[in-house]
Amino acid sequence: MSRLIAISNRVSAGGGSQGGLAVALTAALNAYGGIWFGWSGEVIEKFSGQVNLSRVNGLTTATVDLEEQDIEEYYNGYANRTLWPLLHYRVDLAEYERTFAHGYHRVNERLAQTVIPLIEPDDLVWVQDFHLIPLGKELRGSGVKNRLGFYLHTPWPPRRLLSTLPEAMVLVENLFEYDVIGFQTSEWLEAFCEYAISQMGAQIEGDVLRRGGRTVRLLACPVGIDADGFAEIARSDAAQESLNRIRESLVGRALIVGVDRLDYSKGLEERFLGYERLLVDHPEMRNRVVFLQIAPPSRAGIASYQRIRSSLEQLTGRINGAYAALNWVPIRYVNQGYPHDTLAGVYRASRVGLVTPLRDGMNLVAKEYVAAQDPDDPGVLILSRFAGAAEQMKDALLVNPYSAEEIGDALKQALEMPLAERQERWRAMMEQIREQNVFWWLDRFHKALADD
Repeated sequence: MSRLIAISNRVSAGGGSQGGLAVALTAALNAYGGIWFGWSGEVIEKFSGQVNLSRVNGLTTATVDLEEQDIEEYYNGYANRTLWPLLHYRVDLAEYERTFAHGYHRVNERLAQTVIPLIEPDDLVWVQDFHLIPLGKELRGSGVKNRLGFYLHTPWPPRRLLSTLPEAMVLVENLFEYDVIGFQTSEWLEAFCEYAISQMGAQIEGDVLRRGGRTVRLLACPVGIDADGFAEIARSDAAQESLNRIRESLVGRALIVGVDRLDYSKGLEERFLGYERLLVDHPEMRNRVVFLQIAPPSRAGIASYQRIRSSLEQLTGRINGAYAALNWVPIRYVNQGYPHDTLAGVYRASRVGLVTPLRDGMNLVAKEYVAAQDPDDPGVLILSRFAGAAEQMKDALLVNPYSAEEIGDALKQALEMPLAERQERWRAMMEQIREQNVFWWLDRFHKALADD
């Protein structure tokens, strides 16, 4: 069986359970063998291309350090200030700087040259996410003939939005160097096709897109979680301890929980206003509910992220100041992350999971929330229509995250939902995330990539 060379921007040494990509790639490499390659996260004075090999719990990782200029232009610049906002439909926040684009392509070339000696003739190469779109072109230009796959974890924007990127056509041309491209949903896949067909003259036949002698197979293949594994974590002693601490602090009140990176795509400000709407329109809910928002900071050096943190702190203070009582604070806002077993206990203790991104490729928190629930007394998932997960999880309460009234109404419906309806909705969603779990995702993409 062919080895898998998984390539991503960052490598989580030893796998771990830090995030969805880490879990997925660890599962892939455990199943097929191979190497996980990417940036170490460390800064070096001058790029050397030296590879740091490590083997932990049977997982082989290969990492390389980058220069400070590389990180500023490729990662902080093009990836996070140009592509990330554009891919999430926030062209108002996208910054187009030539130095960013030059750094992005330079780092992709460096990573390609560094990983090539690790690739054997029969290996399958699987590149992950928007940081590394040009990597396939760099590998092909250096003579790599292996099957190359690319998976996009974010949305793909509509043609008119993508066209605001000065080098949009170059990026799409780069993607034609891959043999298989995977998207989270059919919506993102169709948006990619629409640009390639209307702007570049590509032709579609079934699931194959053709252009200039190149063919690429397109796959709508939503990433999943290990649903049964996460359910087991939610029953662990550590999760139970977390659940007990939370319930003791609630003093009989119902808990609404949100867990998100501190990012403008997550709709956190809109979510806070939706919760406030519940308190305004339904004053009987005051002192009966608590909203806990866990939002670990990310990309703290970028101005747009600093603004959202400041905004949320102001909203928290205003809402708590307006509605709190001597023995009740409406919002608990926490700027730190927690391990999966602690979060599983929090999810299980919550009557409502509030997952309302403005735009999201998938959103694995929604799936983790469902997997963590007590089957006999499950909570209710409120989910944004604009998350990729909404295409699969139709038994959640689907809302428009831009509408405070809609969020407020959904919260009231969830808090008052009869047990039988909660159980019915939960069973349908749990069955779905079990069926299309991380191993299903891995197997489906791997089969497409291995199919000559």
